[in-house]
Amino acid sequence: MYLHIGQNTVIRTQDILGIFDMETSTVSQTTRNVLARAEKAGRVVNVSFEMPKSFLLCSREDRGITCYITQISTATLLKRCGAWEDGPMVETGGTAE
Repeated sequence: MYLHIGQNTVIRTQDILGIFDMETSTVSQTTRNVLARAEKAGRVVNVSFEMPKSFLLCSREDRGITCYITQISTATLLKRCGAWEDGPMVETGGTAE
């Protein structure tokens, strides 16, 4: 299945490692460091011409890890990929149930 993340960009849902809220997750220094390293490595794709609301970390064997920045909210992205069909995802110890 594919997920539309804005500006005519789609990614494979099986490649998604995580979907993160830009406002709350960038408070952490660790997250900011990960994003800075990805930017230096040329692994950040900004698909938004508006204020970004979320970012996705995706991994493919042929491309490595890529960070996609989008103006679409995490809730909307989760709904689009069917993650909220049985209710919201709950984080527990770094994994979602």
